[in-house]
Amino acid sequence: MNDTPALKFPVSVRNLPQKGLAVTIKADERERAALARDHGLEEVKSFEAELQIMPWKKRGVKVHGRIVAEIVQSCVVTLEPIDARMAETVESIFVPDDSSLARIRLDESGEMLIDAEGPDMPETFSGDHLDIGAIAEEFFELNLDPFPRKAGLPDEPLSIESGDMAPEKPVSPFVKLADWKKKS
Repeated sequence: MNDTPALKFPVSVRNLPQKGLAVTIKADERERAALARDHGLEEVKSFEAELQIMPWKKRGVKVHGRIVAEIVQSCVVTLEPIDARMAETVESIFVPDDSSLARIRLDESGEMLIDAEGPDMPETFSGDHLDIGAIAEEFFELNLDPFPRKAGLPDEPLSIESGDMAPEKPVSPFVKLADWKKKS
């Protein structure tokens, strides 16, 4: 991802209404082109985020909602374009960087306490604004298929034999070991 997000939508979180603030982001042509470039996509046909920004505890902020996007990726095997639809849920908590909730918990030996089944630790922010566009873009990136494959391709590794793509048989390390042992 680029250091500068393609989507920018700063929202003041200083005095959020108790029932929250609804934010809708629809990426324009320039923003969609930047999303495609920054995330290695052939095209972003559409991008929309509908998010609710709510107060959380004393000074925190909860962001939840949904991202829907139509994208075109390149198949990692054939390099052909693949149309894909993304519909992902956004759920994140943010606290000011000076909040006690932002501190990493340590046990008596100084090891970090992390509960794999528990809730994620809140992210931090400074000042009185959150860039909701950058948050939406982060969830977009996290939900991209890192290895998109065209439908119908075999799961085995492919090799090129006489111009055609054919499944390649993996070589067992035991076969190699047996060959080596025969030579000895």
